[in-house]
Amino acid sequence: MDNSRVAGGTVSSSSDSRVFLFEVVGLRQNEETDRANYPVRRSGSVFIPVPFKRMNQEMQRLTRLGGKIVNIQPISAVNGKMNGKAPVKTEPQRKQAGEKSKPMTQAKAKTDIPVNIYRPKDPFIGRCISNERIVREGAIGDVRHLTFDLSGGDLRYLEGQSIGIIPPGEDDKGKPHKLRLYSIASTRHGDYGDDKTISLCVRELEYKHPETGETIYGVCSHYLCHLEAGTEVKITGPVGSNFLLPEDPNATVIMLATGTGVAPFRAFLWRMFKEQHEDYKFNGLAWLIFGIATTPNILYKEELEALQSRFGDHFRLDYAISREQKNQRGGKMYLQDRIAENADKIWELLQKDNTYTFICGLKGMEGGIDDAISAAAAKDGVDWSDFQKQLKKKNLWHVETY
Repeated sequence: MDNSRVAGGTVSSSSDSRVFLFEVVGLRQNEETDRANYPVRRSGSVFIPVPFKRMNQEMQRLTRLGGKIVNIQPISAVNGKMNGKAPVKTEPQRKQAGEKSKPMTQAKAKTDIPVNIYRPKDPFIGRCISNERIVREGAIGDVRHLTFDLSGGDLRYLEGQSIGIIPPGEDDKGKPHKLRLYSIASTRHGDYGDDKTISLCVRELEYKHPETGETIYGVCSHYLCHLEAGTEVKITGPVGSNFLLPEDPNATVIMLATGTGVAPFRAFLWRMFKEQHEDYKFNGLAWLIFGIATTPNILYKEELEALQSRFGDHFRLDYAISREQKNQRGGKMYLQDRIAENADKIWELLQKDNTYTFICGLKGMEGGIDDAISAAAAKDGVDWSDFQKQLKKKNLWHVETY
């Protein structure tokens, strides 16, 4: 899934000026952010370098855009010092000769979440192993499952994280393309279980220009969907420390996805059920509600249904197929309509202290999800908005929409 969020460039400064790195969440997509070339997602972070003398103006500007500054760190200071401490390292970690890379099997505790091992200025050069079309005949659009070789580097990741892809070439201003972030669709061990690969689920962005009628393709999604095996690719990351599979093997995990938003949930489910681990055996309930347009557009259909058939006591799978199914009012069956049908059960589960909810995909589904659960909560005299805030504080409610 493409869920881009990236720093808005670099800041040049003289040797006696201070520069700070703002981590901002909640930037809404609008004309100004479009002009600033911030490809963001609602719950993602944007990292913006800001000179000290512009900090007040930048804070005001970000507030106007709906952003919330969650962290500020100095990234440059007089003579390279930061309050008497060593400067922050900006170079990615690299293996030294003879040094063994840290296996992904060790990257499991939340105290050891790998973040930004590789950065845009010095990305990891991976290699495309495979590029497989995963929609069937009659599907709308093109979606690919891509797998990349990570051997020879130190890139490790956790289920629910994202990586950046830097497409080759330049933009219309003659500058190198900025990275795009995609949710990882494989477990930390990769599709082959050898800790040496990473996989993505990518839909090719395609639309008509409103004035010329010309077909326009997304820069990075077009590049990836037409990538040939053996091609080298610039990879950054991983990023993300919140949208992670809970470690509790007895948890209830509710996953709500539309389209390629199923990517991180494929990783969740593979780790829960397909892989077998001595140190992690899932015994809880996993419930995936998946919204798609048509049956041929159901991504990973055979694999998901095989898991449901084998692990039916612990895995529930429901589809909302908008162009084929009808809701209770006779209209199209969207994901939020399927949730409304099951709202009482979902509300019951949400009241457990170990139920984790993950929402990934189109932002438009959020309002319908809230409306459905709000109606169910109201039957018990509970205000859903207040209850949801408590879930977020407890790290039980996670949203990544675009």
